[in-house]
Amino acid sequence: MAPRKPPADIKVETFGDHQVISQPNPLRKMVRYAEENEADDPVARAEKALAALSGEFHDWMQVECDRLSAAYAAIARDGLNGENREELFRAAHDIKGGAATFGFPTAAAAAESLCRIIEHAPDLAQVPGDLVLHHVNAIQAIYREQSRIDAIGMADELSQKLRGVADEYLIHVNRDRPEHLEAIMSPSIVPEG
Repeated sequence: MAPRKPPADIKVETFGDHQVISQPNPLRKMVRYAEENEADDPVARAEKALAALSGEFHDWMQVECDRLSAAYAAIARDGLNGENREELFRAAHDIKGGAATFGFPTAAAAAESLCRIIEHAPDLAQVPGDLVLHHVNAIQAIYREQSRIDAIGMADELSQKLRGVADEYLIHVNRDRPEHLEAIMSPSIVPEG
């Protein structure tokens, strides 16, 4: 069988020890060139859209704090079960994931600490209730006081202390569970504000 010839729009250059195959870029047909005066700046558009939404960030955080409080109240009222444990985790996890983006980075750190307790405590029912309550209250206080300049340093210190107490507790209760100790000892994944 004779070797196939490449299609006409593919160019093959043969050298002593290699070949260079060049084909046309079909994406070139898709590109639209703009005049200098009509250049689009997607970053500027995104920042403008984010600024337009910024008023909703405060409302979002209030909703998430209320959700976290309701989840904790359900546990305090009804006792711990799979459903309210999961809701407490989801509420804390949502705050952890969005708070830094929406201007509440220290709340994200406190929420991450609460998530770690829920994830790594061998038995959440045995976790001192005050430890969970302190996290819930701290997240709410950080949200409420975020606008005060002096509160930012205190919020950061509070989040760090909560993380330290939570880690100390988790290290103690997981002393016989090395797979959890490794995760507990790992650094925070929440971006610092």
